[in-house]
Amino acid sequence: MKAIRSFFLNGSMYGKLILLVGVLLTGPLWVLPFYPEEAIYAPAFLLPTGFSIVIGLIICALTQQRDDIVFEWESPLQRSSLPVLFVWIYGFAIGALPWMITGQLDLIQALFESVSGWTTTGMNILEVATLPKVFLFYRSFMQFCGGVGFVLMMVIVIQGKGSMSLYSAEGHIDRLMPSLRQTARFIFMIYSVFLVSGILLYCFFGMPLFDAVCHAMSAVSTAGYSTLSGGLGGYNSLPIEIVTVVLMLLGAANFAVLLFLTKGKLKQVFRSTELRMMLVMLVLFVPLIAITLAAGSDSGPGQGFRESLFGVVTVLSTTGYSTANYSAWPPFALGLLMILMVVGGSAGSTSGGIKLSRLYFIIRITRENIHKRVSPAIRTAVPTYNGVRGKIPIDDALIANTFGFIACYMCTLIIGTLLLTLTAGCPLFDAMFEFTSVLGTIGISNGLTTADMNSAALIVEMFGMALGRLEILVIFYGITSAIKTIKQVFRNHPQS
Repeated sequence: MKAIRSFFLNGSMYGKLILLVGVLLTGPLWVLPFYPEEAIYAPAFLLPTGFSIVIGLIICALTQQRDDIVFEWESPLQRSSLPVLFVWIYGFAIGALPWMITGQLDLIQALFESVSGWTTTGMNILEVATLPKVFLFYRSFMQFCGGVGFVLMMVIVIQGKGSMSLYSAEGHIDRLMPSLRQTARFIFMIYSVFLVSGILLYCFFGMPLFDAVCHAMSAVSTAGYSTLSGGLGGYNSLPIEIVTVVLMLLGAANFAVLLFLTKGKLKQVFRSTELRMMLVMLVLFVPLIAITLAAGSDSGPGQGFRESLFGVVTVLSTTGYSTANYSAWPPFALGLLMILMVVGGSAGSTSGGIKLSRLYFIIRITRENIHKRVSPAIRTAVPTYNGVRGKIPIDDALIANTFGFIACYMCTLIIGTLLLTLTAGCPLFDAMFEFTSVLGTIGISNGLTTADMNSAALIVEMFGMALGRLEILVIFYGITSAIKTIKQVFRNHPQS
């Protein structure tokens, strides 16, 4: 046992990550004993699994004791971004194979479905009603694993050199426990508790067990794949919607908030500025959209509030479940939804967007700037941000990082919108709504993204999903790190 553990500890991070993806692809096989007639689809998962396990073991074996190779990196994040980018690209590619092996989708469509699943976007181009159960489970299982993250799932089992840097590069911001492995296991435990609770509640309120498992996995990971063509609205059940709203809000919360919540430290939980921002967004946007819907419909204020609450939570948490036809909503309501799409949920959660913390930083910085201009007194106090662990100063470095990320995000949004307008041949507003949705990993469509969408437009949306899930900069760091690695290899071995 010690020899096996040493083998994996000293093996290449790339080999271990490939192994992990291979093991995850066995997940859909768990449902086959319950649906034996679908055993014909087993090879579609066994072949990619076998390939990944063999390749992963070979890489681990060939790279023993070679982690001491030193490259000149500017920062730990730059070094870690390359394996993180690698495993996500590998996951996208290998995750598309089951769709292609069974002949259900072509290359671009299969990649689109894989990227949409792993990134927890949930944008759909398939006719769900005709999909086998094993593939319905596969879609939701991808989202559950993608929400947790490949690196975090690897750390649960085994922790090697550089794991903390990889953990941070994948978008996790807090080490909640004394060790990284304890943190990873705690996060996975929270996910599991929410998952089981969601399944039990869904079943209690009349949802079939299989549907309950799939919807709970998607809701907890703030993803959005459904087993029904009409989404959760197909159940037309208020209790099911309430359970989903709670799961989505929990999934969109910071893991540190959830830690203190599980310990019953409510005072520290509600001290969090990010949590307060979430409540403010709900209080502001739910009534606004409800009034707008009620004014343009004969369904009454009660139904308008119900649709508005679910719509705001599903977008703010970047889940993307639907109980209504959002394309039929008034333009003003759609505009409000787009604002929420850009904002997203909490930092350190499974949600996308620029995050509530960065929105607060912008508001607070702007307020301080205005106050300085109109106040004659000299202000020396540094503004602060209330995290669950205490006050955090909003210093120059934090301000620079915030504005830098938001600038990258908005530039990506503009470029992606224009490219989607060009490739899909659609009006500007439709393209902006759709790309805002994929960049925020939300997955709500206004009808533009379908199985008939051309490959170029699907590729644009795939890039948007990947950039949104990995928060843009990690991808740029990964690409520059790859280029730097290649240059250094050729510099060290010019004739080889």
